[in-house]
Amino acid sequence: MLYALKIATRYLTANKAQTALLVAGVAVGVFIFIFMSALIGGLAEFILSRTVGDISHITIAAEADDPALLFSPDGQVLIATERSRIRAATLTDVATWVPMIEALPGVRAVSPQITGAGFLTRGAQTDQVSVTGVEPGRESVILNLSGYMVEGDVRLGSGLVVLGRDLADDLNLSIGQTLRLQSANGGTAALTLSGIFRTGNGGIDGARAFVSLSTARTLFAVPQGVTQIEIKLDDLNTADAMALRIRALTGLDAVPWTDGAGQLREALNAQAQTGYFLKTFALITIVIGVASALLLSTYRRRPEIGIMRAMGAGRGFVVFVFVTQGALIGMMGGITGAALGYLALLPFPSREAFRSGTLPMDITQGSYGLAITLTVIGAILASILPARAAARVDPVTAIGQ
Repeated sequence: MLYALKIATRYLTANKAQTALLVAGVAVGVFIFIFMSALIGGLAEFILSRTVGDISHITIAAEADDPALLFSPDGQVLIATERSRIRAATLTDVATWVPMIEALPGVRAVSPQITGAGFLTRGAQTDQVSVTGVEPGRESVILNLSGYMVEGDVRLGSGLVVLGRDLADDLNLSIGQTLRLQSANGGTAALTLSGIFRTGNGGIDGARAFVSLSTARTLFAVPQGVTQIEIKLDDLNTADAMALRIRALTGLDAVPWTDGAGQLREALNAQAQTGYFLKTFALITIVIGVASALLLSTYRRRPEIGIMRAMGAGRGFVVFVFVTQGALIGMMGGITGAALGYLALLPFPSREAFRSGTLPMDITQGSYGLAITLTVIGAILASILPARAAARVDPVTAIGQ
């Protein structure tokens, strides 16, 4: 075996220019493989962070109580409704459920909230908004408000409100100004604008108002409990399994983000399949290149192969020599391509620093070990056909040439 390795090494060093060219070709294929892995993986992370990263991974919403039924004298069913006000469905045992959910492994944060529709008024200007009441200190556990702030502070104390940039511009508001917020069921509050954020999502920037939980209780007449609980996970891909676990633990209807996100998942799957095709083509290119070069090497070394056969070398020995030669080429090219790929990806920002307008390359998803392993395996497979051709060389005919 050592003698076969020595011969394979001598074949590679005998024509250094050809070997260097072959290794360079393999390295380019590996570089493309790694580059595509980092690009496709980074793009998937970027899409998820922009679509799912700032939303709840699991949501528990209060279910509205069934209206009371009244029966008329003739037996017809009448639905009883309250005329005085609209009642909000609430989760009353939130003080028990939140610590229980927070203790589950894989849960990053939990945010009890009171949500509803309302109207913001300043002078003669009025805009309809979606109001979200959150606990002070939990403002950024679901939507990263602190990271999106462009003016003021994210704090949500009593009498304070945080608005999106588009909404603040519509009402010509600036930090410190006072406005009136009225809920859909008639509750009102005079609030001071304490912060302005910009997420880049028009639906949030132009129609969302954040207030403290105590302010939301007053606005929507919810003296206890909350209307929903939002949950953020360490790994959003575990949302389905975690939702089932929360349902079994609490009996609440926990809904994962994947419900209703079928189109997004299909798009990400299609993107991943495209990446597999591109990386497969890169490996096929490597295999064809190695096989072509070794076939040429076999033809040029027919006399030497004939001498080895004449001196008693078996066909298995000859096959091993050329397979070893292919493995060495694959290993050298794989390591070189992986190193070049890593160096080329270093200048790109990490996944936590992805920004709009930049190429979302994720250096951690370069699949370096996989690229080297597949390259070596591909080179070995590519060398089998030339190796078998070399083993079939007739010693007398080869020496005569």
